[in-house]
Amino acid sequence: MHVRLSAEWTDQRGTVWAPGDTVDVDAVTLASLEELGMVETPDGKGTAPAEGTSTTTTTTDTTDPKKIGPGPGAPPADDSGS
Repeated sequence: MHVRLSAEWTDQRGTVWAPGDTVDVDAVTLASLEELGMVETPDGKGTAPAEGTSTTTTTTDTTDPKKIGPGPGAPPADDSGS
């Protein structure tokens, strides 16, 4: 399986790969790289922080209560009064 690295990695043969390089790995190696957060996800972000790094997520966005409700594809409300 081909994966894009999000951090520098040295394979079992001693080849050093840079972040952004695409490498062909087996399922066991892929699992190991994912566990270490060294593989990019399709949205371009690593699956987890690389060892020795930390991430902080703060959310200050609040949803306007007037905008909560069924989406545009929802069926019309039943106003039959029952």
